[in-house]
Amino acid sequence: MAGKGLQPTRAKASTPKSGSAASKTSRQQVIPEAVANRMARRIAVATGIPSVLGMGVFIGSYVLVSRQILDIPPGATLVASGACFLLGVLGLSYGVLSASWEDQPGSLLGNEQIGVNISRLRASIKAMRAGG
Repeated sequence: MAGKGLQPTRAKASTPKSGSAASKTSRQQVIPEAVANRMARRIAVATGIPSVLGMGVFIGSYVLVSRQILDIPPGATLVASGACFLLGVLGLSYGVLSASWEDQPGSLLGNEQIGVNISRLRASIKAMRAGG
């Protein structure tokens, strides 16, 4: 009986009439697969590296203190690892905002896309407030 009830269920897709407001809204909210993949790669890098560094701070501090190489205060370890994890959280936003929505993937860092995507985000928030 293992696995019973764990199968994914699929919601029935409603097919709104073409030209209706619901049809336009659903098309506007879909993120293209290529863009979603770009976002995922950027998030993985921008969040993964600082998170690994944050865990590395704990391990490195433990090794240095346990072998009596350095006397590191626990507060310093906490602040250093916390800073790394905070960078990881900021990496989530960076990964989403730096992804190109164009056919071309954009530059390696995506710095030129951040301003464009923030403008799109603001416009979307304004449209949501005006519409609802």
